[in-house]
Amino acid sequence: MDLTEKKIDGKVMYDGNFITVCKDNVLLPDGSTSTREYITHPGAVAMLALLDNGNLVMERQFRYPLHREFIELPAGKIDQGEDILVTAQRELLEETGYVASEWIHLTTAWPCIGYADERMEYFLARGLKHVGSKLDDGEFLEVFELSLKDALEWIRQGKINDSKTILGLFWLEKMLNEGWPAPK
Repeated sequence: MDLTEKKIDGKVMYDGNFITVCKDNVLLPDGSTSTREYITHPGAVAMLALLDNGNLVMERQFRYPLHREFIELPAGKIDQGEDILVTAQRELLEETGYVASEWIHLTTAWPCIGYADERMEYFLARGLKHVGSKLDDGEFLEVFELSLKDALEWIRQGKINDSKTILGLFWLEKMLNEGWPAPK
């Protein structure tokens, strides 16, 4: 069965600094039509920055759409045309002040497939050295260390409830504790 929906026409409802909101009319597999509203997003990276002592570099940051603080992995938006590894290196330095000597791409995930095309590229960063952060203007966050064991407990307790962070931490746990090999 072909489940493909085919675009008939569409329009941009909002074109912002880094997201675009679209509304398309589509032809459904059964021949009927419907409307699809969605967001286009340039994609992002998330880094599992693993210190030599085994702890992770984490962030506490206020997220305006939900009007509250979240505990998160370091992450950031991919600039247009930018290589994802370059994005990961840039964002780790900007947000945490760390550079890494080893980078491993772990996986790609799509966090909100029902209404956006955003993809999240996950990296493991090791061999960390602190050289000083370079936060973007208007960016405020607290950087701290957390063990993987405590991070997983914080997920269970609801202290960590950001989906990109949960996925990344579970992936790292599988690699470290269950022998998942890093992708080639």
